[in-house]
Amino acid sequence: MQTTTEKSVQIGTLAKKLGITTRTIRYYEEIGLMGPPERLGGGTRTYNRDDVLRLKFILKLKELGITLKEMQELAENFDVNQQSFGTITPKLLAILDGHIGKVDQKIASLASLRKEIVDYRARIFNILQGKAPEIR
Repeated sequence: MQTTTEKSVQIGTLAKKLGITTRTIRYYEEIGLMGPPERLGGGTRTYNRDDVLRLKFILKLKELGITLKEMQELAENFDVNQQSFGTITPKLLAILDGHIGKVDQKIASLASLRKEIVDYRARIFNILQGKAPEIR
């Protein structure tokens, strides 16, 4: 339960501030990435500082390419272990290492594709330079 001195923010304000929809926040709650929010008298969801930090962490993981399933594993590990960073950190590092490997593969693949495109362009340019009739 949050204290009266702790500032909370309503779901709409939080969503707008983070550039996401309220539906996204509710979905993250539904799948267990976030705990149940505090509610005002009318049932409006409110979030304290810890909730906002957790949501920002989720969004950063998403930006890094971490899947929702991987996030759920992290959230479960974090919650089960009384929010211990000592238990979540090794798992997070393993997930990030896997993603670094995938990114490296994509970079190599894109570099190869770029070389093929540059070579193909050069061949086309040479054909046009040597064989294309001038149009008048």
